[in-house]
Amino acid sequence: MGGGAQFNTTAEPGVPAGEVNENLIGIDEVQRCLNRSRASVYRYTNTDPRNLNPPFNPRKLNPEYRSDQKEALLFHPNEVARFARDVLRIKEVTVEVLNSPSTATQQLLGSILEELRTIRSLLSEAEGRPTSLESRRDQHDQARPAA
Repeated sequence: MGGGAQFNTTAEPGVPAGEVNENLIGIDEVQRCLNRSRASVYRYTNTDPRNLNPPFNPRKLNPEYRSDQKEALLFHPNEVARFARDVLRIKEVTVEVLNSPSTATQQLLGSILEELRTIRSLLSEAEGRPTSLESRRDQHDQARPAA
């Protein structure tokens, strides 16, 4: 079996590699990457109707954890590359992670994050200063005569 497999996935900007938010790929992308039919991709996949998340099988394509049987099968690009290299014996396997273009949601989340950082820095600066409630309590305690 010749040929190579190339995986192009997108990563969220600002999310370090290796974190939980790594993008996973679905059956259609796996089918295109491996140049196999949809039916053969399903035959390769490590699934069991009695067990939602079967244990890792090195001879199968292992999907990511699912919490419901109705959830779509998703695969980590490195797992697809491992399967292509080790099981299908595809010699050239490349996993390429591309940054996705910034969306309106990502821009909004970025501005919220920046505002939260500003609030945190202002709060840490104000930590040493007494609040107005503390200063009023101190004034009240001084105005009362000792018993």
